[in-house]
Amino acid sequence: MTAAALTAHPRATRREWIGLAVIALPCMLYSMDLTVLNLALPSLAADLNPTASQLLWIIDIYGFMVAGFLMTMGTLGDRIGRRKLLMIGAGAFGAASVLAAFSNSAETLIATRAILGVAGATLAPSTLSLITTMFPDPSQRTFAISVWISSFSAGAIIGPVAGGLLIEHFWWGSVFLAGVPVMILLLILGPILLPEYRDPNAGRLDLFSAVMSLAAVLLFIYGVKQYAEYGGGLTSFAAMATGLIIGIAFIRRQSRLADPMIDLRLFTSRQLNTALSINVLGVFFMFGVFIFQAQYFQLVAGLSPLDAALWSLPSAVIFTGASFLTPVLAARMSTANLIAGGLLFSAAGFVGLASAASLYGVVIASVVFSAGFTPVISLTTGIIVGSAPPERAGAASALSETAAEFGGALGIAVLGSLITAIYRTQMAGVAWERMPPDTAQASVATLSGAIEVAKALPQDLGLELTSAARAAFMTGFDTVAVLAAVGLVIAALATLRVLRNAPAAAH
Repeated sequence: MTAAALTAHPRATRREWIGLAVIALPCMLYSMDLTVLNLALPSLAADLNPTASQLLWIIDIYGFMVAGFLMTMGTLGDRIGRRKLLMIGAGAFGAASVLAAFSNSAETLIATRAILGVAGATLAPSTLSLITTMFPDPSQRTFAISVWISSFSAGAIIGPVAGGLLIEHFWWGSVFLAGVPVMILLLILGPILLPEYRDPNAGRLDLFSAVMSLAAVLLFIYGVKQYAEYGGGLTSFAAMATGLIIGIAFIRRQSRLADPMIDLRLFTSRQLNTALSINVLGVFFMFGVFIFQAQYFQLVAGLSPLDAALWSLPSAVIFTGASFLTPVLAARMSTANLIAGGLLFSAAGFVGLASAASLYGVVIASVVFSAGFTPVISLTTGIIVGSAPPERAGAASALSETAAEFGGALGIAVLGSLITAIYRTQMAGVAWERMPPDTAQASVATLSGAIEVAKALPQDLGLELTSAARAAFMTGFDTVAVLAAVGLVIAALATLRVLRNAPAAAH
């Protein structure tokens, strides 16, 4: 590296690396809060007695609010200071966690989960944009982003296991209190170790644009979730259409503003657009498959929730470990070749998933596609945030996070609808003359419904129903895995074509 390059990209010191460890704490907690509640639902439902609709809102409202506020928080951080916003969010997250833990009604828990979502939206864009400030050297920034990504997967590893242990010994609210010490530590160390950065030329935050972005995201994701759960209907299509219309109006407004929330000039870069598309596509398949892999563990393999969490650990651990291998590979391979290679490796994992004949085969396949996806998410994220000028890094970080949220929500909804459609088609061809009509209808609707129905049937008929339902589910599961493999191969070809001149992540 030349002296000029060193001057252009100063190296981080020990303080920045310790600060990176501090940044990893809220990211880990953010990921834990997405997964830890699932194991608490049975005891929570028994205690608060929520309606079916309230239970869905308890689960979904956190993700809704995170997705809806990401763009606003990323832009706000550029204006008031990224560290300042992170500290405000950490304090709000800790306080809301305490309120959630001691909620005495479903309505209170929904409200506190909503506050947690708003506070959580400050964490990802603030931490990622701080990394771009702390690590201007491309090779160090690649490693730092890998650590940032691995902290999310570490939270996914710790969340289910820690939640299972806490619920086994304490009440359901303890899963929320687990994050309070982490936020207290962040509030103490953040002002000492993290730099402050704000755009010195930032204008006022356009509140109308913030409301529009929130409405567009919430309405669209709500429509997607309604479609996934209840099928096509007026409510789901109206919500998605309204969200799209508001989103288009939001984009048109940004093109007219002197200081927009999203700098549309970023999208003139084919490399950024391709990196963003690959990022969304990868998350689309990963999120969708992970959700149904969890169902496979419990409803096909017959594992308990805690055992299912333990069997999901290998892929999460490999994802975390591979995050640290990415900078090493980036120093030896071009960005395009490494991303394309990761996509092809993941595609091979999905092919293995489609052909897996046992629990061990599913776990091995998930390890393979997780390892392949690691450099993809790391390097595409680096391209997205690296395409923005320093004063817009917060908005670019939020753009990356919002795209990931959309990809995940669409993956769960679209792939979930596909698996459900295949399941129903397969089950419709099975004759259930020996079962009451309402019982047969529940069996055709979902695999979990069939498993519950089978428990109340005579043993031979119950075994017949369970076997048919599991086979139907696996047909849909295998189909989705094949589609994922095809989609990732196409993405790999696009990567080699468009990103072949992308700047090296390390040199």
